[in-house]
Amino acid sequence: MLRYTITPQCLAFKQPAGTSRGVYRQRLSWIVRFYPDSPASPADDREEGRLFGVGECAPLPDLSVDALPPADYEALLHQCCREVCRTGRVDTEALRPYPSILFGLETALLSLEAARQTGDPLRLFDTPFTRGERGIPINGLIWMGNFEEMQRRLEEKLAAGFHCIKLKIGAIDFDSELELLRAVRRRFGPESITLRVDANGAFTPQEAPRKLEALAQFSLHSIEQPLRAGQWEAMRQLCATTPLPIALDEELIGINRPEQKVALLQTIRPQYLVLKPSLHGGLSGAEEWIRLAQEHGTGYWVTSALEGNCGLNALAAWTSTLPPFSSDTEQAIKPLHQGLGTGALFVSNFPGTALHIRGEELWSSRAEDFAFGQQVAQFRHEWLAPTLTMQVQTSGSTGQPKQMEVQKEWMWQSALRTCRALHLPQGADALLCLPIRYIAAQMMAVRAEVWPLRLTMVHPSSHPLRHLDHAPYFVAMTPMQAYATLQDQHEAALLRQVRVLLLGGGEISPALETQLHSLPGDVWSSYGMTETLSNVALRRISGPSAGEWYVPMEGVSVEIGDDGTLTIHDPLTGNPTLHTNDMAETNGTGGFRILGRRDNVVCSGGIKLQLEALERRLRQRLSCDFFLTARPDDRLGQALTLVFQGESTEVPRMEAACRSVLHGPEVPRRYEAVRELPRTISGKVRRFLKNGEQTSTDATAF
Repeated sequence: MLRYTITPQCLAFKQPAGTSRGVYRQRLSWIVRFYPDSPASPADDREEGRLFGVGECAPLPDLSVDALPPADYEALLHQCCREVCRTGRVDTEALRPYPSILFGLETALLSLEAARQTGDPLRLFDTPFTRGERGIPINGLIWMGNFEEMQRRLEEKLAAGFHCIKLKIGAIDFDSELELLRAVRRRFGPESITLRVDANGAFTPQEAPRKLEALAQFSLHSIEQPLRAGQWEAMRQLCATTPLPIALDEELIGINRPEQKVALLQTIRPQYLVLKPSLHGGLSGAEEWIRLAQEHGTGYWVTSALEGNCGLNALAAWTSTLPPFSSDTEQAIKPLHQGLGTGALFVSNFPGTALHIRGEELWSSRAEDFAFGQQVAQFRHEWLAPTLTMQVQTSGSTGQPKQMEVQKEWMWQSALRTCRALHLPQGADALLCLPIRYIAAQMMAVRAEVWPLRLTMVHPSSHPLRHLDHAPYFVAMTPMQAYATLQDQHEAALLRQVRVLLLGGGEISPALETQLHSLPGDVWSSYGMTETLSNVALRRISGPSAGEWYVPMEGVSVEIGDDGTLTIHDPLTGNPTLHTNDMAETNGTGGFRILGRRDNVVCSGGIKLQLEALERRLRQRLSCDFFLTARPDDRLGQALTLVFQGESTEVPRMEAACRSVLHGPEVPRRYEAVRELPRTISGKVRRFLKNGEQTSTDATAF
């Protein structure tokens, strides 16, 4: 049994979308979500929050055969959803007369299955496109307008790199439309720019032959629907004598039965079909059209019906399964340009999808995520290269970043140990949202290879969950990212659905730890560094077993040296004995906690002050971002200095707050207001010590 929800959405066009039938200014559609039935346990409840399927039902007014009044459409949609929940399937035969509903429900169930299999309800199929490895060639669409508007839009598409341009015609003076095409052909021949036109049924049978002759002089690829739908005999004669190929679009609407489709193809014998599953029978109906078109030697391409990004994402994913898009190898057949670039038409759109247009291709990733994915792919290439070692880079937390050469076998073993310690199921979906140049992100990529995990890559930012519509099973992020995520309602809801959250790369404030403690998933703080190839100890933050002591991982032991610093023993990762600069104490059972860094001790007037210990006390009174450091001082040698994010006018208040919890030489001698705290690329705060040395607030990594 399933449950469902229906959410209407109204999408506003950025600019009026003109066709020969009128002008669209907004678009109403319905988002359908299917969920598994009520969970039996709290653990399942967390799983249910992640597990859903989503589809979009989007009839076009005055065009779709199922474009009922909104209230009637929604009532019918509820009825259809209840039937799906009862049977667990979509009755494609019963829904043939309702193609937009059929498309939405088909894709919602595909989405639910994808969520079950991969954790991602928006990756309906596994293809190079949905993996973000390959784009789908699309045409640039020029909406109807006056001559100047269409010319400007045409110039924009050409400048963006489109090599296939589709112009809507039939709404302005025909001679002006010819002049626009003539201007394009003066600059670009048919070998460099493919031109299509879409008449949307604007021509009469009497004038169509003459107009097609006039259009043919510009070497057009095709014309869509020159005659109004339903005039089969006139369209048959036109297709038999046309000087340029004809593609049927509106003609297919309402032709739902297989025998009707065969009759249409055998009667009209068009050169192409333009398939819009929301209008032409859902995915199953479109696949039926494709099979019959191939039997009759008719070509086809796929176009959206102005769905929002939910429907467009499903449509593009399905298109990527069709030849020649489906193969992982290069095809001998050059694919036709598809009509899938309509997601950018709306002011706002369905969240969570990662569709973006680059050049003349539609990609299933945002531009910045794609660029980040390329960086990750380069690291993966180096990791899989037939060499035993590779270079890794420290984060610069104890000075300038430096290169280290490490054994890949050590990285492999470290990744396996972490996955086992976190009890990650093999095949779980994981989020990579950290800079790939550093060990934290590199080890996430290695874990994905060796366990394996299904990796989603999001450009590193303070809001890594902002554009997601589902919660990954496993996420590694910095405390700064976790803090920012919890400030946003949508992101915080997703974070509460994450099953395993691993934090590192900075100190976790008491306030943040309190928030994280209540999360239903497993939340861990990690201890490690580049030299240990990510984490070697974990501290539980959430749940009843949370505590303040780090527990070394399998094969790792620690001890405290005479100078109070931590020494790590870990033969597994090539460091039998590693002396750190972290001041620590142990609890007698093998656990430890970090007190601060040896190089974060300030000697002011002969008094040694441990910066992290003072900062922990100050956090009781200071709500702003700050850190303690030192500045050269002729009398004291080093003057304890508070650097805070704010205005210089706040210095008196900051000093009063410091004096309320610190005493004597512990009170900062100087106060510096900055617009933004200096940080490393991984988010750690940079301190500025004597001789320009830099160190961070914490040595922990993932």
